[in-house]
Amino acid sequence: MNYKPYLQMLNLPEDSLILVVDDTTTNLGIVFDILTNVGFKVVTENDGSRALKQAEEQLPDLILLDVMMPGIDGFETCKRLKENSATYDIPVIFMTANSDTNSKVRGLNIGAVDYITKPFNEEELLARIKTHLQLRNLTKTLEKRVAERTAALSKALKDLQESQLQLVQTEKMSALGQLVAGVAHEINNPVSFIHGNLGHASVYFQDIANIINLYQQYYPNPVPEIQEEIAGIDLKYMLSDLPNLISSMKEGVQRIRNISTSLRTFSRADSDRKVSCNIHDGIDSTIMILKHRLKASENRPDIQIIRDYENLPDLECFIGQLNQVFMNLLANAIDSLEESNIGRTYIEIEANPNQIFIQTTLNENNNYILIRIKDNGVGMSADVQQKIFDYLFTTKPVGQGTGLGLSIAHQIVVEKHGGTLEVNSELEHGSEFIIKLPIY
Repeated sequence: MNYKPYLQMLNLPEDSLILVVDDTTTNLGIVFDILTNVGFKVVTENDGSRALKQAEEQLPDLILLDVMMPGIDGFETCKRLKENSATYDIPVIFMTANSDTNSKVRGLNIGAVDYITKPFNEEELLARIKTHLQLRNLTKTLEKRVAERTAALSKALKDLQESQLQLVQTEKMSALGQLVAGVAHEINNPVSFIHGNLGHASVYFQDIANIINLYQQYYPNPVPEIQEEIAGIDLKYMLSDLPNLISSMKEGVQRIRNISTSLRTFSRADSDRKVSCNIHDGIDSTIMILKHRLKASENRPDIQIIRDYENLPDLECFIGQLNQVFMNLLANAIDSLEESNIGRTYIEIEANPNQIFIQTTLNENNNYILIRIKDNGVGMSADVQQKIFDYLFTTKPVGQGTGLGLSIAHQIVVEKHGGTLEVNSELEHGSEFIIKLPIY
């Protein structure tokens, strides 16, 4: 006989499984026949301990449980079912010949959903089973929908947070870019003025030095007052050292001009479309801005920057945003190196110097640019690597890290440029970040 129509009429799954527990073989047989005749799948056990094991091995949709059994009785069996996270939500219907109120209240208090009184009435038994199976299926359906909705809302919230973060960061970088560009412009004007005048000063000094040399050649014996002044100012040393002073000033001014150029390159404002740029300019300008963190201190030598640049084509990109990525990665590399120096002496660090290796190459098909930024710092565990690009995740102490830098960097590379940002690392062996950017 085909019982599918019956179960479909009850709006129950065709594979609904019911566990029947009773120490009386006759009762088991009766219930088994009733349930299987209408199409339910049924398993039976004759004591509480075996029932608990069976319920864990094959989770039933409903349990019919005898109250009075040897060993652990129905109440204790139900209690243990409800204490188990795997079986706590399975509906339990007690079967009993004792219909006193106290027993029913006790059973309901420990988690049972209903009582069926022996001897069984077939229609009542099926009606109660139908009700509680439908309630269970409805509950599971609602839980599934709630879980799906919760997941959707969580994703929407995460997307919103990331969008807000990107908007805030973009506005922040835009404002910072305008500020830095303005400062660079203000610096550039007087520096250009000084740089140009130093050239004239050098020529004027040389002319004056030539006149002095002529005076000393044709009037070798000046009056005593002039001789005393020449000795007092050490004229010979001054004439030889002043060109060196002017040359040093020129070098200093040129360095300021380079810094100003780097600031303007780094803070370059992105338009609403990509522009063609030399990626090396962005990396070099970032290194220039971080120069103060790379210099030697009383605790360590210089952090060495080792460049290995391939001849690359210009890249269509938002260069201002990519500069932000380079800044985050290089700043993190410096942080890692500084952490690795803890407990090491100056001589030990000098013997195994802090290094950041930057390599740019094309892939085999010449359609992607690969940028590798590698340090020999503390490295990171596999667990940290799995979370390193997560929103708000940081390994730094409170107040030293926001957990936004690498999350934003990943978003810029992946979402804004259609590339990838990956990390390879091992504890005590440094970290390597690999940026892959499509050229077209």
